[in-house]
Amino acid sequence: MCGAEFFQHHTDEDHMSDENAAQGETPEVETPETETPEVDPAEALRTENAELKDRVLRTVAEMENLRKRTERDVADTRSYAIAGFARDMLSATDALSRALMVIPAETREGADGSLKSLIEGIELAEREMQRLLAKHGVKPIEAAGQKFDPHKHQAMFEVPNPNVPEGTVVQVVQEGFAIGERVLRPAMVGVAKGGAAAPAPTGEGEEGVDKSA
Repeated sequence: MCGAEFFQHHTDEDHMSDENAAQGETPEVETPETETPEVDPAEALRTENAELKDRVLRTVAEMENLRKRTERDVADTRSYAIAGFARDMLSATDALSRALMVIPAETREGADGSLKSLIEGIELAEREMQRLLAKHGVKPIEAAGQKFDPHKHQAMFEVPNPNVPEGTVVQVVQEGFAIGERVLRPAMVGVAKGGAAAPAPTGEGEEGVDKSA
């Protein structure tokens, strides 16, 4: 090889090396592998067991709530299924009561024969209807002497009475009834209007007497 050719050969090799360097070729560097932490099988089982136990407890609680709700719904249906019929029966009972009220006391006491039998028959029918209503859960609403409750009582008039607290039921015009916790018919009442109850007497000679009896 002549000197010109040798010089040209080395020049080409140097040129190729410069091109490779210009293209940014860098030697490959090995990346160290990251070690995956080992999972403790016992710990994994304990975690899974805790999760399963929590699910079971939640399921049991939901089933118990469903059972209680179903029992309550069944009881309410059983108790209130006759509400409409019971309300109609109360109207019939009221009619019997009014029939007895229009008969003067002296007439009832001195009645004999067929009139006496008629009066006794009406009284018997009224008592039997009241018994049947009570058998099916229909109970009278306590009103006389109670604090007026708009959910259970219907005020018809006010009665001036300073001897009892204002708002106390002092007269019952028509008895009210309820079935379970549901009011079938509010009691029609007269309500006291006056103020606080009158103070108990404290005269001489009354010391040591128990007034709570």
